[in-house]
Amino acid sequence: MIKVTFITLGKLKEKYLRDAVDEYAKRLSRYCKLEIIELTPINLPDNPSQSEIDNALLKEAEAIEKRIPQNSVVTALCVEGKSLSSEQLASFVDQNTNSGKNMCFIIGSSYGLSETIKQKADLKLSLSAMTFPHQLFRVMLLEQIYRAFKINEGSTYHK
Repeated sequence: MIKVTFITLGKLKEKYLRDAVDEYAKRLSRYCKLEIIELTPINLPDNPSQSEIDNALLKEAEAIEKRIPQNSVVTALCVEGKSLSSEQLASFVDQNTNSGKNMCFIIGSSYGLSETIKQKADLKLSLSAMTFPHQLFRVMLLEQIYRAFKINEGSTYHK
């Protein structure tokens, strides 16, 4: 069974979001070993300078790099990433599942991810051009990963 790791900056504050994550974790347990690693984002002042943001992203990148599992295909979630349909994401998941590689999805802080992480990624992925609440995004990505596994098994979940 492959391992799917989510490395995220920040903890989920709302119970309903934690409940949704727990539900998708339970559903995904049939297909993969899911690990969610929550890292603490670097605190920044209100209205930080670009230099302060860049330094914070570099420090976050150091913490992220230490937690990326070996033998993993790394996906960085970023606004400038590639948009995939659910079927295309399912194909990506299927390719990695069949190759025996683990998958690691990285969700940055509200300021995004350092260029160093983006450059190390095998795939830069964008779920949408729209902006979503940072905490809701984790649930949305988990649902899409679950949907990918269901598509790959030929389930009617995906319509």
